[in-house]
Amino acid sequence: MGEGTATAAGAARTREAAGSGRTPGGLRCEVLGPLRAVRDGAEVPLGPPKQRAVLAVLLLQEGRPLSYDGLVDAVWGGTPPVHVRNLVQKYVSGLRRALGADAELAWTGSGYWLTGVRADDLHERRAAVDAAMAARDAGDLRRAAELARRAEALWRGEFAEGLQAPCLAAERLRWTEKRLTVLEARLAAEIELGNSFGYVHELVRLVAAHPLRERLAELLMLALCRAGRPGDALAAYEAARRRLAEALGADPGPGLRSLHARVLRQDAALLPALPAPVA
Repeated sequence: MGEGTATAAGAARTREAAGSGRTPGGLRCEVLGPLRAVRDGAEVPLGPPKQRAVLAVLLLQEGRPLSYDGLVDAVWGGTPPVHVRNLVQKYVSGLRRALGADAELAWTGSGYWLTGVRADDLHERRAAVDAAMAARDAGDLRRAAELARRAEALWRGEFAEGLQAPCLAAERLRWTEKRLTVLEARLAAEIELGNSFGYVHELVRLVAAHPLRERLAELLMLALCRAGRPGDALAAYEAARRRLAEALGADPGPGLRSLHARVLRQDAALLPALPAPVA
């Protein structure tokens, strides 16, 4: 490979950084949106798109080595260019220059090993979501909703937006699902807290963006009922039923059907709820 091995001092630094879980040197990397690295408040130029894709893939390893073949497959897929080996070495060298002393990108016997930096926004999101789930399980819906809002605020666009690579395309789909799942949990908590009226418009927008996602249609129906609009909730159900029938030839799932039946029988639990008192 012509990459050599990490020096003893460099290996010690990488072990220290990996063990501490920190991002030394003030270099912050973010992937929840266009990939970027920021040092002392200034954005670091990361080079051409494929070089940036290499960095994004290595950041996703979270300190684990990635083999040469694994890196090529992640960035170029099954039909890499003829001179891909030269390109890999060129992009790795470019990233070393861009990241500087804040990070170490070494070639080891196991593959390319990026340490000293991490995807900071991913780590922060993970911590916020974990804390939100713990708060929800403890019955503290207000705290859970606030933490979920913090997690959502970290998104600046699509995951690794604009970068073309098979690995990143798959991750983009996975993170879209994870983002929606957390968003749905936050909106469910907001509705339970009596804040339905303020979230009807957001749910209308989300249903339009994800017309076949039944959980969003269910939350829209629930918010409309809690806002004193059961007729609109029934209309939202009918619209969802038509979309599913036309696109998939399927009926709504049990959750949506159950809520529809509750609206029809005027379940008292769906009546408008008073806003929760502010602590």
